[in-house]
Amino acid sequence: MTFSSTLPLRRALLLALSTVAALLGAPAAQAQTPLKFQLDWRFEGPAALFLASQAKGYYKAAGLDVTIDAGNGSGGTVTRVASGAYDMGFADMAALMEFHANNPDAANKPVAVLMVYNNTPAAVLALKKSGIKSPADLSGKKLGAPGFDAGRKAFPIFAQANKISGVQWTSMDPPLRETMLVRGDIDAITGFSFTSLLNLEARGVKAEDVLVLPYPAHGVKLYGNAIIASPRLLKENPAAVKAFISAFVKGAKDVMASPDPAIDHVKARDGIINVALEQRRLRLAIDAVVASPDARAEGFGVVVPGRLALMASQVSDAFATKTRVDPAAVWTDAYLPPKAELNILPPAKK
Repeated sequence: MTFSSTLPLRRALLLALSTVAALLGAPAAQAQTPLKFQLDWRFEGPAALFLASQAKGYYKAAGLDVTIDAGNGSGGTVTRVASGAYDMGFADMAALMEFHANNPDAANKPVAVLMVYNNTPAAVLALKKSGIKSPADLSGKKLGAPGFDAGRKAFPIFAQANKISGVQWTSMDPPLRETMLVRGDIDAITGFSFTSLLNLEARGVKAEDVLVLPYPAHGVKLYGNAIIASPRLLKENPAAVKAFISAFVKGAKDVMASPDPAIDHVKARDGIINVALEQRRLRLAIDAVVASPDARAEGFGVVVPGRLALMASQVSDAFATKTRVDPAAVWTDAYLPPKAELNILPPAKK
């Protein structure tokens, strides 16, 4: 048999072998690791930081099939990740610390793997017509917030730093917080600055008529929200955690470079949002807590051990936890990408 006569046979054999190889390799190539992720709150402006990577296919390109759901508070997100209902989430660092310290025997305590809000967004807000001009003026006043509000729970730290005493608290559901302030039922509220300010505007209050006292500007350097992960996931699939973080960072960089168009990703999940309002909320969040001066000094995504240890001690005291918070148990940098990959903050505004 000559070489020319065997050529069709060889081609057929190669085609058969390549087909088998493709079939064998197809599942591996197409396999996407499913990850369930819960936000801390509704689909509002800051959610674009997470939704962008989904909309642009960054998670998928990293081999992940990510489901992102809205939340109803950081405490709930921490609990659901601990229960196994979600693999990862976005939650306030203080809420994570509280869970650890109050559930020392829990088998699946979530761990923070990337710091997103370098500063807590917590603030005290009051109407200027109340006469409140500084933290000292809050002594003896009526303050209101939901019981689970991060600013309310951390208020003892704010009060100690600013020598505030005699505050009386009123509890309410979140939708009533700003309404009760406008009606005069309470003198001031605690809440995330970029949420409550815009909520007050939606109730007819002009921004220039609102006094905002951000915790970070008044001696309270707590970390804010971080990406948290189940220890089970960290142990069983660390590569998936690293892939998620890298994909998230890529999308977050895009969002911070051009915030306004990113709200389209939020509107795709909640069609009734006010686009202009959520664009403002996102820009406020980026400036106040994501690309803040502290974040620029420390670097995006990381924590300073001494600052985290101080926060752990402050949370232990303010939240009256069952055990002391162990800062080494609530945070790990083992899954972070290289420093150069975390260099995503936009240029500082002049």
